[in-house]
Amino acid sequence: MALYKSIVAYDGTDFQGFQRQAEGIRTVQLELEGALRKMGWEGTSLQAAGRTDSGVHAQGQVISYDLEWPHGEATLTKAFNAHLPKDVAVWSSELAPEGFHPRFMAARRRYRYRVIVGPWPDPLRERYALRVWPEPNLGRMTDLARALVGRMDFGAFGQAPIPGGHTVRQVNQAGWTVQADEMTFAIEADAFLKHMVRRLVAANLAVGQGQIEPEGVIALLDHPELRWEGRLADPQGLSLIAVTYDGRASTASDDD
Repeated sequence: MALYKSIVAYDGTDFQGFQRQAEGIRTVQLELEGALRKMGWEGTSLQAAGRTDSGVHAQGQVISYDLEWPHGEATLTKAFNAHLPKDVAVWSSELAPEGFHPRFMAARRRYRYRVIVGPWPDPLRERYALRVWPEPNLGRMTDLARALVGRMDFGAFGQAPIPGGHTVRQVNQAGWTVQADEMTFAIEADAFLKHMVRRLVAANLAVGQGQIEPEGVIALLDHPELRWEGRLADPQGLSLIAVTYDGRASTASDDD
């Protein structure tokens, strides 16, 4: 028996999140564990770096599992994919260090949120991006994103994953880029609170469209006992891009 680590990508549209839930609810974890069982896995639960929400995508999710597999790492990836549906894929597999845990040993996580700017629907892209109109002011959003970098209490923008857990997070990078009619928000931190990225994106867009002033958002970082009262940004624009362990990222793709 050996401990393996795999990098997983998925289209979250038709999943009720990553984490296994009640019987009959389709989740990414359920599909992965079903594939592993067809390969002789006898475990009760695989481990994952993050528990993405319903509708959220990933190209750098990391999982670990114990498996008796005598056929080599490359064959493991091939066999894994043979048992998975089209909206989930394993990109690589390797032996993991003893005691490896993809969530608790992660140093940094990187998310990306895509925004289409346009007055009319774009059926070919809106499965993976939020469309907004009128066009947000990039300068205002860029200034706000800079203010998010550092070690701060983000309690106003999310909940700790463990009841009673602290809400202080170290954000290493946050910023917007633009290409044609698409804006992309990229953020990297040591960890994230539940719904934190989607709330921060919604706050940025509200500032960019002049609905609120940036000072109102920044003030919440000094008062984590308060709550961001705006809506969540829709899930389809969000993707888990990479998880980093001691300088090594979980995916070769880097869209920052």
